[in-house]
Order: sequence, then C-alpha cells, then structure tokens
Amino acid sequence: MSSAAAQYPPLNERPIRDTICLFDVDGTLTPARRGASPEMVELLKKLRAKVAIGFVGGSDLVKQEEQLGSKGRAVVDMFDFCFAENGLTAFRQGTALASNSFITWLGEDRYKPLANFILHYIADMDIPIKRGTFIEFRNGMINVSPIGRNASVQERHDFEAYDKIHNVRKAFVDTLREKFADYGLTYSIGGQISFDVFPQGWDKTYCLQHVEKEFKTIHFFGDKTYEGGNDYEIFSDPRTIGHTVTKPEDTMAELYKLFDL
Repeated sequence: MSSAAAQYPPLNERPIRDTICLFDVDGTLTPARRGASPEMVELLKKLRAKVAIGFVGGSDLVKQEEQLGSKGRAVVDMFDFCFAENGLTAFRQGTALASNSFITWLGEDRYKPLANFILHYIADMDIPIKRGTFIEFRNGMINVSPIGRNASVQERHDFEAYDKIHNVRKAFVDTLREKFADYGLTYSIGGQISFDVFPQGWDKTYCLQHVEKEFKTIHFFGDKTYEGGNDYEIFSDPRTIGHTVTKPEDTMAELYKLFDL
C-alpha cells in the first residue's frame, strides 16, 4: 500500500462497504485531453473517504498522469485502482498488477499489414486538415487518429464537429472490420479525434477482473456509453451499475446526489 492510500480507511473498512466507483477520464473526470479541475480533485478525495475509487481509460499511464495527477502527487496515489489502457496497465493502491501486450497477442506478421492499411487509408482520406501521429502504439492497443494526435485543442474541437456530420471515424472502423474480419479485433470510438483497436475482450471490461471479487457493487461513470462508444461495454456489463454523463460537472452532480458528499 502506498503512503497516500494509508491516509484513507482500508478498502474493506470504508463507510460504504463493498463498493467501488470507476470513472472514464476524458469527458467524465476531465474535459477531453485537459486536466482535472481543483474542484474535481477535492470531490474525489471526499468520495475516497467513503468508497473505493478508480479510473479506467484507454490512454497510457503517462497521459493519465498528465490529466489526473495533481501537483506533488502521482496519479497512482490519488486512486485506489488505476487502469490505464483499459486495465492492461493496472495498479492497486500503488502496486502494479499483472499486465499484457497487444503486439505479443497479435504478432508482428499480422500487425504490419494492419498498420500499412491504416496509413494508406489515412493518406487517401480527404479531410480539412491533417497533423501528425496517426497511429499511436500502446502496450495494450493501438490508437488511430485520422487528423493525427498532434492536433491542437481547437483543431480537435473542429474535427469532432466535422466528424459528427461526416462520420469519418465510423466509416474508417467499418472498413477495418470488413478488411481484417479474421483478426479478432475490437474497434472503439472515443474522445474527439480517434478510435482504439484492441483484441476482443480487451475493452474496459478487462479491468473488472481486478475488482469483481473484492466489490459487490461497481459503479461506472462514462460519457461514451452508446453502442460503439468506448464506454459501452463496461457501462452495459451486468457486473456494473452504469451512469451516463456528458461532462465533468455532470459527474460531480451525480456523485453529490448518490453519496451525499
């Protein structure tokens, strides 16, 4: 147990017993790719005194640290459970849990045709602007962005609005599903500018193996809870109680209501 975790009652002695709250990151705890507000950080501290808390996001731990870590405190000390890359990188009270690897599962000989096809598809795509980092290789998945992950905040907003009209990401995903039907992959649209590609079963429900035996009640809060969104599988899983939010302020309001904070 980390020293930060020691400030709170042991998990089995929290006032609301056998309960954990899991949170998506972008659009739930923070604005997309932005940091958590001081008000959100303080509310999570109050919540943690009552129940176990954890986050589950598709990004790697470095990006989660950028968004959720507060000055002088690492993100693994702010939550009881930290699930980066849908739980492929996992921590329980500051201690690393078992990990897994996308490239080991898929193999280099199968990954290269997939990556080549994605890059050719993006090269032929006619969208208003393109930047850089179209494929981000992560431990448990790849993240594909038609505009490129180097886009500015405003460019991300503009692309999201464009995509809502033209369904760029949906068409891309549909093509990949047909082309690589035998790969056993899941394609999950999330955030403003990208979608994740990972083995079937490695969506956000992957993290539940680390908490389902310890907690009888698992609340999940997310914004992309519709079918095809990257919160859908865990939101609709029978092991969780799902809560749909549209922004961090919604999350805070829901927590105040549910837990009398």
